[in-house]
Amino acid sequence: MQMNYFVVGTNDMAAATHFYDQLFGQSGVERVSPTERMTYWLGPDFAFAAAIPFDEKPATNGNGTMVGFSVESDEEVERLHSLALELGGTSDGEPKQRGPRFSAYFRDLDRNKICLSTEVRSEQP
Repeated sequence: MQMNYFVVGTNDMAAATHFYDQLFGQSGVERVSPTERMTYWLGPDFAFAAAIPFDEKPATNGNGTMVGFSVESDEEVERLHSLALELGGTSDGEPKQRGPRFSAYFRDLDRNKICLSTEVRSEQP
Protein backbone atom coordinates (compact mmCIF):
# COMPACT_ATOMS: atom_id res chain seq x y z
CA MET A 1 0.00 0.00 0.00
CA GLN A 2 1.18 3.53 -0.73
CA MET A 3 -0.14 6.96 0.19
CA ASN A 4 -2.15 8.42 -2.68
CA TYR A 5 -2.68 12.04 -1.61
CA PHE A 6 -2.86 14.38 1.34
CA VAL A 7 -5.14 17.42 1.67
CA VAL A 8 -4.76 20.39 4.02
CA GLY A 9 -7.57 22.86 4.58
CA THR A 10 -7.30 26.54 3.80
CA ASN A 11 -9.42 29.62 4.37
CA ASP A 12 -7.62 31.62 1.65
CA MET A 13 -6.96 29.67 -1.56
CA ALA A 14 -5.01 32.50 -3.21
CA ALA A 15 -2.62 32.76 -0.24
CA ALA A 16 -2.26 28.97 0.05
CA THR A 17 -1.60 28.61 -3.68
CA HIS A 18 1.07 31.31 -3.57
CA PHE A 19 2.70 29.75 -0.47
CA TYR A 20 2.88 26.23 -1.93
CA ASP A 21 3.79 27.40 -5.46
CA GLN A 22 6.83 29.11 -3.94
CA LEU A 23 7.64 26.24 -1.59
CA PHE A 24 7.41 23.59 -4.34
CA GLY A 25 8.86 25.86 -7.05
CA GLN A 26 12.13 23.95 -7.51
CA SER A 27 10.84 20.46 -6.71
CA GLY A 28 9.41 19.44 -10.07
CA VAL A 29 5.82 19.04 -8.89
CA GLU A 30 3.05 20.31 -11.16
CA ARG A 31 0.13 22.46 -9.99
CA VAL A 32 -3.38 21.57 -11.13
CA SER A 33 -6.52 23.47 -10.09
CA PRO A 34 -9.55 21.38 -11.04
CA THR A 35 -11.99 23.57 -9.07
CA GLU A 36 -12.07 26.93 -7.29
CA ARG A 37 -12.03 25.17 -3.91
CA MET A 38 -9.10 22.78 -4.51
CA THR A 39 -5.54 23.01 -5.85
CA TYR A 40 -3.27 19.99 -6.29
CA TRP A 41 0.49 19.73 -6.62
CA LEU A 42 1.31 16.45 -8.36
CA GLY A 43 4.59 14.63 -7.80
CA PRO A 44 5.81 11.45 -9.45
CA ASP A 45 4.02 9.20 -6.92
CA PHE A 46 1.87 11.47 -4.76
CA ALA A 47 -0.55 14.37 -4.76
CA PHE A 48 -0.72 17.17 -2.20
CA ALA A 49 -3.69 19.52 -2.11
CA ALA A 50 -4.98 22.63 -0.41
CA ALA A 51 -8.76 22.81 -0.24
CA ILE A 52 -11.53 25.03 1.03
CA PRO A 53 -13.65 22.62 3.11
CA PHE A 54 -16.58 21.11 1.22
CA ASP A 55 -18.96 21.88 4.10
CA GLU A 56 -18.04 25.58 3.77
CA LYS A 57 -17.14 25.80 7.46
CA PRO A 58 -13.76 27.36 8.38
CA ALA A 59 -10.70 25.20 7.79
CA THR A 60 -8.84 24.25 10.95
CA ASN A 61 -5.57 22.38 11.41
CA GLY A 62 -5.73 18.97 13.06
CA ASN A 63 -3.98 18.48 16.39
CA GLY A 64 -1.56 15.64 15.75
CA THR A 65 -2.00 15.80 11.95
CA MET A 66 1.18 16.30 9.95
CA VAL A 67 2.37 15.96 6.34
CA GLY A 68 5.93 14.75 5.74
CA PHE A 69 8.07 15.34 2.64
CA SER A 70 11.37 13.56 2.00
CA VAL A 71 13.96 15.73 0.26
CA GLU A 72 17.38 14.98 -1.14
CA SER A 73 19.75 16.67 1.32
CA ASP A 74 20.20 18.38 4.67
CA GLU A 75 20.77 21.63 2.76
CA GLU A 76 17.39 21.24 1.03
CA VAL A 77 15.69 20.75 4.41
CA GLU A 78 17.32 23.99 5.60
CA ARG A 79 16.48 25.88 2.38
CA LEU A 80 12.83 24.86 2.34
CA HIS A 81 12.36 25.52 6.07
CA SER A 82 13.84 28.99 5.64
CA LEU A 83 11.69 29.63 2.55
CA ALA A 84 8.53 28.56 4.40
CA LEU A 85 9.31 31.12 7.12
CA GLU A 86 10.01 33.85 4.53
CA LEU A 87 6.60 33.08 2.99
CA GLY A 88 4.84 33.67 6.31
CA GLY A 89 4.93 30.18 7.83
CA THR A 90 6.10 29.62 11.40
CA SER A 91 8.77 27.28 12.67
CA ASP A 92 7.64 24.27 14.66
CA GLY A 93 11.13 22.72 14.88
CA GLU A 94 14.42 24.07 13.54
CA PRO A 95 16.45 21.94 11.12
CA LYS A 96 18.58 19.37 12.97
CA GLN A 97 19.40 15.68 13.23
CA ARG A 98 16.54 13.69 14.78
CA GLY A 99 17.31 10.01 15.03
CA PRO A 100 18.25 8.68 11.57
CA ARG A 101 16.84 11.74 9.74
CA PHE A 102 17.81 15.38 9.42
CA SER A 103 14.46 17.17 9.68
CA ALA A 104 12.64 20.44 10.26
CA TYR A 105 9.02 21.37 10.96
CA PHE A 106 6.91 24.38 10.07
CA ARG A 107 3.28 25.45 10.00
CA ASP A 108 1.79 26.93 6.86
CA LEU A 109 -0.46 30.00 6.71
CA ASP A 110 -3.44 27.99 7.99
CA ARG A 111 -1.31 26.38 10.78
CA ASN A 112 -1.10 22.96 9.06
CA LYS A 113 2.07 21.17 10.27
CA ILE A 114 4.60 20.12 7.62
CA CYS A 115 7.78 18.06 8.11
CA LEU A 116 10.77 18.15 5.77
CA SER A 117 13.35 15.40 6.15
CA THR A 118 16.15 13.59 4.38
CA GLU A 119 15.98 9.95 3.43
CA VAL A 120 17.22 7.51 6.07
CA ARG A 121 20.85 6.80 5.26
CA SER A 122 22.51 3.48 5.93
CA GLU A 123 25.55 3.59 8.20
CA GLN A 124 28.91 3.30 6.46
CA PRO A 125 31.34 0.74 7.98
